Amino acid sequence: MKIIIVGCGRVGRTLAEELNKEDNEVTVIDRRYAVVEEISNKYDVMGVAGNGASYKTQMEAGIEKADILIAVTGSDELNLLCCLIAKRAGNCQTIARVRNPEYSAEIDFVKESLGLAMTINPEYAAAREIAKVLRFPSAIKINTFAKGKVEMLKFRVPSESKLSDMLVMNIAPQLGADVLVCAVERGGNIYIPKGDFRLHEKDLVSILAEPRKASYFFKKIGIDTHQVKDTMIVGGGETAYYLAKLLLPMGIGVKLVERDEQRCEILSELLPKAQIIHADGAEQSVLIEEGVGQAEAFVALTDIDEENVMLSLFARSQTDGKIATKINRMDFDQIIRELDLDTTVYPKKITAQHILQFVRGKKNSIGCNVETMYRILDEKAEALEFVVNKNSELSGILLEDLQIKENTIVACIIRGRNIIIPRGKDTMRVGDSVVIVTTTLGLKDIHDVIRVKQ
Repeated sequence: MKIIIVGCGRVGRTLAEELNKEDNEVTVIDRRYAVVEEISNKYDVMGVAGNGASYKTQMEAGIEKADILIAVTGSDELNLLCCLIAKRAGNCQTIARVRNPEYSAEIDFVKESLGLAMTINPEYAAAREIAKVLRFPSAIKINTFAKGKVEMLKFRVPSESKLSDMLVMNIAPQLGADVLVCAVERGGNIYIPKGDFRLHEKDLVSILAEPRKASYFFKKIGIDTHQVKDTMIVGGGETAYYLAKLLLPMGIGVKLVERDEQRCEILSELLPKAQIIHADGAEQSVLIEEGVGQAEAFVALTDIDEENVMLSLFARSQTDGKIATKINRMDFDQIIRELDLDTTVYPKKITAQHILQFVRGKKNSIGCNVETMYRILDEKAEALEFVVNKNSELSGILLEDLQIKENTIVACIIRGRNIIIPRGKDTMRVGDSVVIVTTTLGLKDIHDVIRVKQ
């Protein structure tokens, strides 16, 4: 597909890299010639220096033949204008990053009026990720499928756990838990386990199950499943605002520490039920005085990655509660993973995943459309939800009679209201949603990894 990206900030760079990897013809637009030249050379994409909202610039970038234009500049208004011009100049599909809470409240109207195919708000998306793990703090990460009917939960096997040394095939009969172990991380290695795989203490395990069955599983292995009662947030930006808006209706108390007095006044008006503290949250004495040691959750949401990491490490030394950390830059991702910060959230990663999912869905033409996509296991694997269409040759064939690629697992079949943790005698049918987990990256269709045996 021919894709034009307007805006070469962190999100734009990530999209250029990822979309180019997936064999798309990518062109980037930015006012800064040096930035365009750098990205063009680094990721082997086309580049145009100019105003992305200019008809002339878009024509130079090839808007007439483009399939999708993605506007991710730092200005919501500019992004929307870019999309409007692209619709008129090239009649392509358009995606806009819209971050302002005022626009977000009216996003359906804006989307419909401008004919946008999709809008993305990185700050709101990050807030949703954090809210999910505060609802279920034993999980490091939670991904949802089938509109929330099924969840993938990642957790660490505790010391002296019932799971230690247990074979994957014995989990269901011994614990009576209808869950599927779909991935294990151990010592830097990634495993898509079969039934004879044995779990160890400190393994990072991803399971897939219905929410209520996941709760039952965690109770059986002695892990608390209750949502946190309160959380301390440091940093009062847009992500913090969205997170507080999500947490307060859940009955989770919010104490938000922000150093800018004017921003505190705005937040006090927007979030009357939250406790807004005007102080420098980077100071240890402030955190101790405000009760970081008693908080059931701590979330670092300043604009400085290094500060967020240090805050989370200090909070870990003070409390056994849930810790969540926002990270913007990807440069030191490996080092950050080794720090064991509990849950880390990368807004630009989330943004890229949403857009990649959309692009893959448009490229598919075989018989199984991509509905949901997550990069998991340190970007080394993917969990994807496909809908089986009438053209699929997989429909009605027993799973044991299918040829499934190595390091790929059919994790779940959603058929109407029924959630099926599949076994060999189960089948996929037309209309089913099917979740697969695989280390084969870049899938556009389930047929890339599952075929009928010849």
